[in-house]
Amino acid sequence: MSIWVTVLLFLLGLALIVKGGDWFLDGAVWIAEATGVPRFIIGATIVSLATTLPELTVSVTGVLQGEVDLAVGNAVGSVTANLGLILGISIVCIPSAVNRKQFDLKAILMVSGALLLFLLCRGGVLPVLPSLLLFVVFAIYLGNNVMDARSGMAESRGTNPKRRTTSHRQMFMKLGLFAVGIVAIVIGSRLLIDYGSELALLLGVPSSIIGVTMVAIGTSLPELVTTLTAIAKKEASMSVGNIVGANVIDLTMILPVCSAVSTAGGDKLVIGSQTTALDLPVCLGLCCLAVLPPLVKGKFFRWQGALMLAVYTAYVVMLVS
Repeated sequence: MSIWVTVLLFLLGLALIVKGGDWFLDGAVWIAEATGVPRFIIGATIVSLATTLPELTVSVTGVLQGEVDLAVGNAVGSVTANLGLILGISIVCIPSAVNRKQFDLKAILMVSGALLLFLLCRGGVLPVLPSLLLFVVFAIYLGNNVMDARSGMAESRGTNPKRRTTSHRQMFMKLGLFAVGIVAIVIGSRLLIDYGSELALLLGVPSSIIGVTMVAIGTSLPELVTTLTAIAKKEASMSVGNIVGANVIDLTMILPVCSAVSTAGGDKLVIGSQTTALDLPVCLGLCCLAVLPPLVKGKFFRWQGALMLAVYTAYVVMLVS
């Protein structure tokens, strides 16, 4: 198979994942509202989890197909791309102040997740039982989301919405959108893994490099679109919250789930030397660089965003050189 056909099929998989994620999210939110689930629960849990579904599906598919390096690279690389590239761009464009009440705990949880993952993977394997510590961080994050949303609802004197009324036609359309979104993500993940590994073979590079660059940036496209939209509307705080939240979930849920799937299949989740020696340290360093200035000074700085972009650029150059 020619390299151009491989690239086209790889990009098709990427497009299916990104668009499928949009459809799945729209359908999931509608179903939750139609069944009377409070809006604050939808925002705090369903939306947060749905935006991370592409990364989770790609990584789990990679583990199931034996492409562990690509799967792990995607999980870690998505966080690195979110910080070094996407948040870096956001901070350079709009170095905003932060809402300490909403930012501090989430920032600490993100760094804690990255540090825990780094320590747990140092032996070259991510064990299932110790990785439950990451799930604890994940549970704290979701619980904090729910409390924040409940507080916001109380302040606005909101009440739980009634179930939305809908026609049968609209119901079938939304349920169909939800189902098509899931199918698109699954098919797209399969294409991304199959032709991502094929592309690595044709280019003569390790699968892990494809995982932490092309696949990771691709699955981070929703966050990039959200960030660029927020910058255009001068709502930088929205992009920061979106990125930090996505990173907490990526760090504390994806690899533990992959470890459980791998162990259930009779294997351990092996973490490659590139991940332990380069990918995770860079990821942890960018986490610290992203949160320390606002934790200390209460705001982001343009030099900080420029430095994050420089670190990410140097990291990618090291990978491909």
